[in-house]
Amino acid sequence: MDLGERDPISGHQTTGHEWNGIKELDTPVPRGILIFLVVTHIFAVIWWFLMPTWPLVTTYTKGLLGVDQREIVEDDLRKAAAERAPWMKGIETASFEEIQANENLMAAVRQTGPQLFGDNCAACHGAAGTGQAGYPDLTDDDWLWGGDPEFIAETLRVGINSPHQETRVAQMPAFGRDEMLSRSEVRNVAAYVYSLSNPSVLTSENVDTIAAGREVFVASCAACHGDDAKGMTEVGAPNLTDTRWIYGGSMDAIITSVHGGRQGHMPTWDERLTPAEIKILALYVHSLNVGKP
Repeated sequence: MDLGERDPISGHQTTGHEWNGIKELDTPVPRGILIFLVVTHIFAVIWWFLMPTWPLVTTYTKGLLGVDQREIVEDDLRKAAAERAPWMKGIETASFEEIQANENLMAAVRQTGPQLFGDNCAACHGAAGTGQAGYPDLTDDDWLWGGDPEFIAETLRVGINSPHQETRVAQMPAFGRDEMLSRSEVRNVAAYVYSLSNPSVLTSENVDTIAAGREVFVASCAACHGDDAKGMTEVGAPNLTDTRWIYGGSMDAIITSVHGGRQGHMPTWDERLTPAEIKILALYVHSLNVGKP
């Protein structure tokens, strides 16, 4: 192709490139673009001298302005900590009743609690605290270890089945897998537990099965869940008579739990969070279910 060819409409020479009959014009770069490139390059060179820029072997160029982003961030954190110190100290030293009676402190709880929850708890319990499979709903007032702020704070502090020396310990044995119950006993007790939250399933056809499951329950499960199956917060055993389930309340899910056992886990927060932050989280979590049925 002749590189000297000119476009008959614009009068510009072509580059010699052609795609599907479309020829590329050899037009100059717009002056505005050239000016912009020159200005940005000049700015970049000036910025190299003014700001910390180039890494060296053991240090970096400090810049003529002496700006240190690390010092700026540390200073901002010190100022924020100083502003928070009065009410954080108040929360740390006051009882839960005193905090709840102090509107200023509760305003700080409502402002700080969501951030603490989002940073530390939402990954398991969900952003709204409604839980997910294997993690309890914190908004339904159905608590394994008690729902008063004091109990919640203690659970946060020591964790559940955590490495903390004072951790709360809870484990449901694998009754079927470890052959503590036979296959029929597992199914019978699962049928009984299922009937507690679904009484309509009790019929004349399965009354004997459920009665047999009740006997297995009394012998093997009542020590933790109680004779009435409403759970015991002393050992973290859930209420089996409602419709709030951690691992699922279907017949199959209950059989899976009875057969294979369950062992939840919650980390201890007493090294990551301050006592005041644990109190704030406890009060915030407690507030998630206030006024709900």
